[in-house]
Amino acid sequence: MSKSFAAAQQTKQPTKGALTDPVRYPSGSGQRVLIKRAFLLILLTLLVPGSAQTVAGNRRLGRRALRVTLTVWALVIVALILLLVSRPTLINLVADPVTSLVLVIVLTALSLGWAVLFVNTLRLIRPALLETRARAAVVVTLVLAMLLSSGSLGYAAYLLNVGRDAIGTIFASGPAMEPSEGRYNFLMMGGDAGADRTGRRPDSLSVISVDAKTGKSAIISIPRNLQNAQFSEDSPMRKIYPDGYDCGDECLINAINTEVTNKYKNLYPGVEDPGAQATLEAVSGTLGIKVQAYVLVDMDGFAKLIDAMGGIRIKAGGWVPISGETIDEANGIHGMPLGWIPAGDNTLDGYHALWYGRSREFVDDYARIARQQCVQQAMLKQLDPATLLTKFEDIVKAGTKVVDSNISSSQLGSFVDLAMKSKGQPVSRLTIGPPDFDASFSTVPDFEKIHQAVDKLLAPAPAAGAADDSLRQPAVAPGPLSAAGGAQPGTQPAPSPTSSDFTPVTTTPEGEPITEEMLNEFKRNGDEQSIRNLVATNGQCAPL
Repeated sequence: MSKSFAAAQQTKQPTKGALTDPVRYPSGSGQRVLIKRAFLLILLTLLVPGSAQTVAGNRRLGRRALRVTLTVWALVIVALILLLVSRPTLINLVADPVTSLVLVIVLTALSLGWAVLFVNTLRLIRPALLETRARAAVVVTLVLAMLLSSGSLGYAAYLLNVGRDAIGTIFASGPAMEPSEGRYNFLMMGGDAGADRTGRRPDSLSVISVDAKTGKSAIISIPRNLQNAQFSEDSPMRKIYPDGYDCGDECLINAINTEVTNKYKNLYPGVEDPGAQATLEAVSGTLGIKVQAYVLVDMDGFAKLIDAMGGIRIKAGGWVPISGETIDEANGIHGMPLGWIPAGDNTLDGYHALWYGRSREFVDDYARIARQQCVQQAMLKQLDPATLLTKFEDIVKAGTKVVDSNISSSQLGSFVDLAMKSKGQPVSRLTIGPPDFDASFSTVPDFEKIHQAVDKLLAPAPAAGAADDSLRQPAVAPGPLSAAGGAQPGTQPAPSPTSSDFTPVTTTPEGEPITEEMLNEFKRNGDEQSIRNLVATNGQCAPL
């Protein structure tokens, strides 16, 4: 009887080895062992969630958590493979509204689950067994580990949800676009959407053309005062203006948006922004290429986006005024400048970058266009992954200030991938005006010459076998400059690459430093010609 009772007791009690296991049974262990055990359990929960419960606590809970951990690891490996093999596919999955919602929910659940495991790990550590100083160190370490892991997942879920909302606000839900002759062409329009305006009159127009394979890009700037713009063959507006948008001095290309919005919306049934679409068609016909998408940015949103990026860095060729109140609209004369952006290296916040790109006082409109191109390139150059990650929320919120876009969200992955390929590559530039054409060219444009210049700009790079021939052929260079500062009519311009090979004008011809006080003194004395002479080079600009 006594033997059977002893045997029963032996089966109920843990073995001697189990009782002496300090990980599962810490009672009686020394402080050194207890401290090592505590940090080991924290490390296990941080690196392999569920493993601490498996070795020291509820094995059932631990096994469930380990299954989730292994599943997440497998999904991460699949995502890494997609990142290496098909990066656009991965981005499109994350950007898809349904998939991104599921990811937000999953990340939130994982964050809460990981936090629960850390709380359970603290119970397994049994802080009461530790000395006071060791107990404080263990608790602080566990809290930091929980913030690093569970907190990071929660924050990732929040950022993903912010991005999801922004994508739905900014991008369209239409069908994906196909490249035209191997390129994606995007029309960028910037303007003020004032409450007193019906339809937006774009203040700047430029096409960013990107090679669909290499990501090599080019910027084509169209002056807002271009006359007789040609509508593409498939444009409904071609029936109204079959020979071009020609109805006098008021028919400038930037007036199309307002006119179509006010008078011809019925020609664009089902189109969300008929004015923007008609402007896109006019740019397509004028340049002789198919522009597939547009983005219209409000200037206030533009400034906020640059602020969110932490500013942009540029090298300015000359001083640029922040213009005061207009006192003579007919002659474009303003009152005293509100400030000046100096020549040389600058870091511009949104307000100053906006003025740098829009100011045209004392110079012609083409100097402003050159500065706008430079600002665009500076933004593309400086919007790197580090900036995007550290300032993501602010950038996304500023990005929702984009007034309108017909870019499909389904292609976001492809375009992000192209943008990454574009970084570090030189950007070619062409302006339908000085320095690539005569200053009067926009009034009486020769569309055949425009098409030739655009074809030359966007021509694919010669094959290796043709490289030697191209070296033997002289390049087509701009014609001699006229007094207005452009190539003489009749010459075909060469597309101008981005260049930082210029010296900012910081002194007068006599060697005296140019200062804000000097420029303002000339203005007070009515000597605007002296200001024009000193700031004539402010169209020169390069991103830093």
